Amino acid sequence: MLNTAPAVIAIDGPASAGKSTLGKKLAGKLGYLFFDTGCLYRAVTLCALKREIPVTDSEAISSLTAALDIQVTQPEVQDGRQYTVIVDQIDITWDLRSPETDASVSIVSTFPQVRNILTQRMREIARAGSVVMVGRDIGTVVVPNAPLKIYLDAKIDERARRRHAEIITRGEHSDFEQVIGSMRSRDLTDSLRETAPLRAAADAHVIDTTGMEPDHVFTAIKNIVKKYSS
Repeated sequence: MLNTAPAVIAIDGPASAGKSTLGKKLAGKLGYLFFDTGCLYRAVTLCALKREIPVTDSEAISSLTAALDIQVTQPEVQDGRQYTVIVDQIDITWDLRSPETDASVSIVSTFPQVRNILTQRMREIARAGSVVMVGRDIGTVVVPNAPLKIYLDAKIDERARRRHAEIITRGEHSDFEQVIGSMRSRDLTDSLRETAPLRAAADAHVIDTTGMEPDHVFTAIKNIVKKYSS
């Protein structure tokens, strides 16, 4: 499994379906790079908010995206993070999950030019191989020829509970109704956007993680990888 797994494994799905947690674990098992592509959109959104650029201004956001120096690396601080995101030499990793960013990232991610710029950056990483790449359009747009595609899903109530618990675990205030409302809005925006809408690739392995323990989901994913490795 470690030596013969597909060079690129694409994992897609909506927010809090388990993509990042399971993708990181799979990458560690395989000795692959873990790359959560959503962090790029969140980084752009966060920087726009901090610079008081209206997130509805597609031209300004696109110019900002092209100008930002975004680096994604292995964790440099052992505080539970799955990766480190540096923008213009500043560590913004934990700020990426702020409620303000959550509320605006779906708007930023609809802009075609922003997606084009960030998609090219993602493909550069994919071409190097040995990567588990997670997001919302990896198997359909970013690397449609990826040899293995997985789509994780779960009922929205469960996904909202996961995100709510994650925020509280970080010691931050969280209102469940606000979380689930934001998630419903994000799901709708992601599914209906004209550019790269959220959907499972036709050849993706779909796993509904509702009611499943993470270890059980991981076992299911490992079994899928083994089939491709045999």
